[in-house]
Amino acid sequence: MSPRLILGTAALLLACSVQAAAPAEKPWVTASNANTRLVLEAQAAFGPEGASQTGLAQYDGLAMDLGPDLSKRYIAAMQNVLGELNARLATETEANVRQDLQILIASVQDDITGTKLGDKYNLDWNDVPGMVFGNLQRMLDDQTPAARRAKTLELLQRYVGLFPGTTPMTELAKRRFVESRGPGRTGPFKARVQQSIDNAPTYITGIRELFAEYKIAGAEPALAALEKQFADYSAWQKANVLPVARTDFRLPPEMYAFRLKQVGIDIDPLLLMQRAQVEFMETRAAMQALAPLVAKQKGLEATNYRDVIRALKKDTIPNDQLESLYAGVNKQLEAAIVREQIVDLPSRPMVMRLASPAESAAQPAPHMQPPALVDNTGEQGQFVLPVSNPTAGKGEAYDDFNFPSAAWTLSAHEGRPGHELQFSAMIERGVSQARVLYAFNSVNVEGWALYAEAESLPYEPLDGQMIALQHRLLRASRAMLDPMLNLGMISREDAGKVLSDQVMLSPAMTRQELDRYTFRAPGQAGSYFYGYSRILQLRAETEVALGTKFDRLKFNNFLLDQGLLPPDLLVKAVREQFVPAQRAAK
Repeated sequence: MSPRLILGTAALLLACSVQAAAPAEKPWVTASNANTRLVLEAQAAFGPEGASQTGLAQYDGLAMDLGPDLSKRYIAAMQNVLGELNARLATETEANVRQDLQILIASVQDDITGTKLGDKYNLDWNDVPGMVFGNLQRMLDDQTPAARRAKTLELLQRYVGLFPGTTPMTELAKRRFVESRGPGRTGPFKARVQQSIDNAPTYITGIRELFAEYKIAGAEPALAALEKQFADYSAWQKANVLPVARTDFRLPPEMYAFRLKQVGIDIDPLLLMQRAQVEFMETRAAMQALAPLVAKQKGLEATNYRDVIRALKKDTIPNDQLESLYAGVNKQLEAAIVREQIVDLPSRPMVMRLASPAESAAQPAPHMQPPALVDNTGEQGQFVLPVSNPTAGKGEAYDDFNFPSAAWTLSAHEGRPGHELQFSAMIERGVSQARVLYAFNSVNVEGWALYAEAESLPYEPLDGQMIALQHRLLRASRAMLDPMLNLGMISREDAGKVLSDQVMLSPAMTRQELDRYTFRAPGQAGSYFYGYSRILQLRAETEVALGTKFDRLKFNNFLLDQGLLPPDLLVKAVREQFVPAQRAAK
């Protein structure tokens, strides 16, 4: 298994945006960032694309290491970093810097553990077409300075072996797979490999379109080589990977437990499942209670929540009108956020766009695409909305996001006051890089976004509230179904029936969800509900502790000021900093 290169993983489902001018760094932040740079540079030696995407321009155009003995070399490098971090911790006296050093140490330790677990259980297979598209697409973007975009040609040439001293990435990946063979190791999940094969032509088309759009001269020889190499790699996968691919998506228990720990879920998955089942029933009952009100307002005869959702979905918005629809909804949400004093907002507008077919193949769910998280020069995050799932069957199209009622809660989650605001606040308010990059955990990030949906819900129209509850039902379903699937308690078919018949997802969205739980990101899906419940619990505790002194605006701003602290550290910060400060305030 290739090392888990953190620099490129934080952007799976979210992103951030920043203003051109950030406040001067606090002295402790400057000191902490120097420690973080040690980790960044050590990891960049193995995954320079991730470092480039994080904002370190000196790594533009460099390609990842897939050379021999990769895991051994990576673990050795991380152990050296670990020794230096521990030495710095032993002499550090500033409390915030000490906490960030502990965050970095825990992250590097997890990196080493994850690499060892991969070597123990998995053959080292790489989805080279998806990886290449994703890295090239991140560089070829309107917000990337032209001088940095020009380095994309060098990166492409390195990927295909046309840059002096390089070997095609597909050849390196084949060697990694062969080198990793050994007792006890299993192949990748068969459906995941098949998706890589099926998506390769889409990625080639997407890459060619990007190079044409940004007028990168001299790319044709490398593009032609890439197309040939992708075809050859697909044929090689059919002959060598598919025959040893596993048909059971379930991970070894040790690996699934580690996945849960990585995303921030620190309770037994059976307990998570049970809590989610209660939330599922309560949310479904709330939807049924709201359905007659929505039906009356919309002039619908149906009163069952399922029929009401079906009727709302019929109001389809053409793709060429979706961006304007979401822009209008965003403005109304921002007005409510300001009026109701939910949280402080940036003065600049949010960026939202539709996904290309290749982007949709790589990430078929709505998401935020991040700009640079380090050395940012004003790039903004982008709320990216897919309009199809290329991995779905023929005739299966999304109808989950392209109707007016859906725009409200999706904007609140991906935009404001959700992901876009959380990440922009971290940079604009001067949060340390350790808390932006290495404290990353889905429980914090997705918990905040689902909490943002709940904060916005009372100020949305009734039909928007109905879909907000539908999405909350989906998050409860995720926290139920992900562990049930991975612990062998339910079949994929029966899990799909819950999503399609109870949550009312389209066939394409249902497929995307099931793929997510089983092989795209097993373990991650439960982080939404769990993170949301932790924030609600913390807010209830804080409201009781402060009584009439509780201020929602100050509480929400304080949460954003903490960056991506894991749940227990966030609770500690509220109890030991926010509550005493509010009690002392006049």
